[in-house]
Amino acid sequence: MIIETIDWLIIAIYFLVALAVGVWSSKKAGTDTQSFFLADRNMPWWLLGISMVATTFSTDTPNLVTDLVRQKGVSGNWAWWAFLLTGMLTVFVYARLWRRSNVLTDIEFYELRYSGKAAAFLRGFRALYLGLIFNVLVMGTVSLAAIKFGEILLGWEGWLTLLVACSVTITYSALGGLRAVIITDFVQFILAMIGSIFAMLYILSLPEIGGLKNLVTHENVRDNLSLFPNFSDPNSWIPVMFVPIAVQWWASYYPGAEPGGGGYIAQRMFSAKNENHAIGATLLFNICHYALRPWPWIIIALSSLIIFPDLKDIQSTFPNLPTSKLGHDVAYPAMLTLLPPGLLGLVAASLIAAFMSTMSTQLNLGASYLVNDFYKRFINKSANERQLVAVGRLFSIASIIMGAGLGLSLTNASQAFELLLMIGAGTGLIYILRWFWWRINAYTEIIAMISSLIIAYYFNFLSDRFMAWQEIVIGASLTTITWVIATLITPPEDDKTLMRFVRIVNPGGPGWKKYKQKNSTEDWSVPKGILSMLLGSISVYAILLGTGSFVYGNHLVGTGLIITSLICTYFLFAVWFKTEQKET
Repeated sequence: MIIETIDWLIIAIYFLVALAVGVWSSKKAGTDTQSFFLADRNMPWWLLGISMVATTFSTDTPNLVTDLVRQKGVSGNWAWWAFLLTGMLTVFVYARLWRRSNVLTDIEFYELRYSGKAAAFLRGFRALYLGLIFNVLVMGTVSLAAIKFGEILLGWEGWLTLLVACSVTITYSALGGLRAVIITDFVQFILAMIGSIFAMLYILSLPEIGGLKNLVTHENVRDNLSLFPNFSDPNSWIPVMFVPIAVQWWASYYPGAEPGGGGYIAQRMFSAKNENHAIGATLLFNICHYALRPWPWIIIALSSLIIFPDLKDIQSTFPNLPTSKLGHDVAYPAMLTLLPPGLLGLVAASLIAAFMSTMSTQLNLGASYLVNDFYKRFINKSANERQLVAVGRLFSIASIIMGAGLGLSLTNASQAFELLLMIGAGTGLIYILRWFWWRINAYTEIIAMISSLIIAYYFNFLSDRFMAWQEIVIGASLTTITWVIATLITPPEDDKTLMRFVRIVNPGGPGWKKYKQKNSTEDWSVPKGILSMLLGSISVYAILLGTGSFVYGNHLVGTGLIITSLICTYFLFAVWFKTEQKET
């Protein structure tokens, strides 16, 4: 047993804090669905932004980063760094539109944008698909990391780790609703950042590592340091960087990085005080997620190449770890076993907090889909608000049981990551264009969804001819061609529905010219939004890569990148301020 008494005490205190927040929030959360699922639409931007960051950081996140670094080098992280592009697009284009829609869930949006039986089917099916199947898959991925963490650090079997952590999570999230989730997310983020930074500093001080300078010059680490893939080798740069930036960010539907916003990001925007708070929250999220958090994980991952160069080294150190759970992602929790008492407890609590943060968000989000967009819409239209909250709590319990059960059967973080990307490949462009092109209809989304599922099933279960990146590109291309053809041959939505959508959301642009509101003087903000997206992305990437340059001792390059970030930030605020001023 690695964990000592003081470590258990720190973990226990965190559990008590989480439960206390749930009890405190329960009085307001049980009144109606607006309170339970959207915290009364009264949350400030800074709290929502931190909540998004905390949710995105789950126990599997540092495991995934470690897996990528050990197998593909630091540049392997472009697989998820590329999603900054869609994140910034959400900030400067879609956050305002989502908040204007005033829906309870992003699935309710379907019957705002589309009409008839096709829209109703789409809403009901997506509620079951995202609220149950997709949601359980995400929770299963998160649970897998918690299992590996528990087996290595706590000395617990997987089922016991999930039983304890899931029991606390379901208690506070079912009692307090989204308000409890958001408040505990704030505590979890602070705890997670402190834990990861102090763990990094301690590991760097180990005699085997010998500090940052020795780390980056070690023979086991040198070949894994590059921030960019080898551009002379197409087999390296095409899958690692080109495909994520050219295709993946807009084509794939991935939790927390949905093209056009969606999922728990949309839920946080719905719960914001107003449009400006929704924009501020998503901007804070993208800065923290991509520029602030990655390097402590990367440094620990690089250090693991010295302590545990091969999988056999991990296996010999942890002989009780099941062979089915052995992978490069296990190196992260394995490194944490080197921490001293007290610090180990803090880091363990932070990883448990990360797990609970993501699980609680998925529980509340999934329940909102199942309650608002399936149960209330199709099963019991006369249900009162308290009944709906009670049903939401029941759905939460069922979902967490299924998610934890799936986690026990998965084996690898990258396996689940690639499966999630493949399932949604090709549908992302619809979520971007449906706001700005009136011709997209409910059949577009239905056919795209069906085709992407069929293609994903084929690649994952019937064919092994292609590599993962090739499957994403082929899948995205085939799905996109299919839904574009479907859009052109199926009937458009009725004028009444489209005019109502324009009246409520006012998306603007040439795609809605025939439905433009009379006497509307508002300029179309999308061109400036896209420019702001590019400036914001360059600024954040410059901080991310500049930090890496300083870590590697390349101070001149690092300084140049930080200056680049400052310049882009200046122009970003100039462009965006002028846009805001003109609209005000």
